[in-house]
Amino acid sequence: MSDSIRITIRLSRNAAEKMEELVKSGEFKNLSEVVRTAIENFLAEKFAPRNIEKISVDLPKGTVAMLVKLVEAGEAVDMDDAIRTAVREYVRRQISTLAKKEIEEGIKKEIVEGES
Repeated sequence: MSDSIRITIRLSRNAAEKMEELVKSGEFKNLSEVVRTAIENFLAEKFAPRNIEKISVDLPKGTVAMLVKLVEAGEAVDMDDAIRTAVREYVRRQISTLAKKEIEEGIKKEIVEGES
């Protein structure tokens, strides 16, 4: 980091202990990396393009395992891509189902009105 500044922050003991757990688990090299990653993720979310809404989703481990398999099989570039695709397809199916119901209801209404 050639162009960096040092910032001092205060955290609750609980937050600091959880961050230490992340370092001990090997997920991060040190506490600074944990903090940098958290801040970068926060800023990426807050400064996302206006047409993008970032959300966080808790998924069962089995579902995550299936998404990993899709990525490994080349069906998705990464986990984010797999989740976006799954949500997009679900929404398309639901919209299609709703549209079909509306069309059927419209036809039924026309038939009833035609019989009157």
